[in-house]
Amino acid sequence: MTTIDTLAAFLEERAQEGLVSWEVQEDAARTFNTTVRDVEGTALSMGLLPSRYARNRTTIGADQQKKLFQSTVAVVGCGGLGGYVIEELARLGVGTLLAVDPDTFEDHNLNRQILCAFPSLGKTKVEAAEKRVAEINPACTVVPLKVRLTAGNAPSLLDSAQVAVDCLDNIGARLELADACAQLAIPLVHGAIGGWYGLVLTQGPSENRLRQLYGEGRDVKGIEETLGNLSFTAAVVAGMEAAETCKLLIGEGGTLKGRMLFIDLFDMSVETFET
Repeated sequence: MTTIDTLAAFLEERAQEGLVSWEVQEDAARTFNTTVRDVEGTALSMGLLPSRYARNRTTIGADQQKKLFQSTVAVVGCGGLGGYVIEELARLGVGTLLAVDPDTFEDHNLNRQILCAFPSLGKTKVEAAEKRVAEINPACTVVPLKVRLTAGNAPSLLDSAQVAVDCLDNIGARLELADACAQLAIPLVHGAIGGWYGLVLTQGPSENRLRQLYGEGRDVKGIEETLGNLSFTAAVVAGMEAAETCKLLIGEGGTLKGRMLFIDLFDMSVETFET
């Protein structure tokens, strides 16, 4: 028997009701001198679920969980929106996250950014993302990219991603990201927040929906520059971005292609606009 066959037999013997506990995953990694990520890949290929995904499986089946594990998502901007998106996608079981952000944490990030705490002030956001994900899902790999996305580097940064998630805070950078996604023919999930308000839309492969929305607004800050950012607005919009990303990766569910959601948390309303 090959090592993979032996590992598979090891997991099969110890699985309970189709679930593999974290203790078994760690034991398998030690026994076979491999990583928990490799153990998870083997389990999913057998139709077994790590037990931390037990509450997923009535909504996301084993085959879909395997798709998530095999996927790479680029999260561009790791602040208010991006921190929540990274947290949710890691807990969901997405296998690889490209965390793109050049910045470090400052005091004003503490009101809303889930990756920001007092001990992390002055530290890079991508390093905080890597540390956080290692604590909640060691089978998920975070690739920390402490760079500012530009028109020049965007194609190489995004080349391995199946989906990109826009968590940026200025229109010029958003347009450069959107152009790169169109060039690479990968979908882009866009979210923006300001005060009580947010919007979410998806740009399909080879589309230019963000240019239709923002025009040529380079070097222009988003509406959050005047309205500020609130913790719950970031969490709500990031959750919608994570849900949209999940559907794109598993190939099921209705997406926001051709539509835009506008969220008003002050009046508790969500409107859909055809675009």
